[in-house]
Amino acid sequence: MKNFRWVLGLVCVCFLSVFTKAQVTVHKMINVGYVYQNQSFAEVGGKLLFLKTDDVIYRLGASAMMGSANSEFAIMPKVNADVLLNFEKNVDFKHSYYFLAGVEGTNKYVAPKIGLSLFGLLDLTGGYAFSITDSRLNGKELKGLNVNFTLNIPTAFLHDMFK
Repeated sequence: MKNFRWVLGLVCVCFLSVFTKAQVTVHKMINVGYVYQNQSFAEVGGKLLFLKTDDVIYRLGASAMMGSANSEFAIMPKVNADVLLNFEKNVDFKHSYYFLAGVEGTNKYVAPKIGLSLFGLLDLTGGYAFSITDSRLNGKELKGLNVNFTLNIPTAFLHDMFK
């Protein structure tokens, strides 16, 4: 558990140090999705999107993963940090997709990931999870292949839709 806190702190410091010299716009988002980590989980949470230009976008998020492990319902907290990259110039429909690199962590595993994001709203990522000190969820080990499918909904869009 101490290693997890250390890694989380290091990731936060790295991401926040990028913003010390620039004016950054922050947007709030709600995310819902599906996570496969040796079990199927539903994910619900929130993210903060930080950007100065739309070539590089940073996101920090926290969510809850809910699912069944060894026939018992379980909920796990999850934090994640992502960098979205697209340096393509002179395109008609500018920045419709981004390459995504990031890391996610729970109290049971840490998983680096890569993938694609469509408009920064629909993410498909994959990676490999490393167990934290042989942690288990209801007796089930959660290391190995990690696949995420996430829909990110900007809160400004929801506010305008229900206005």
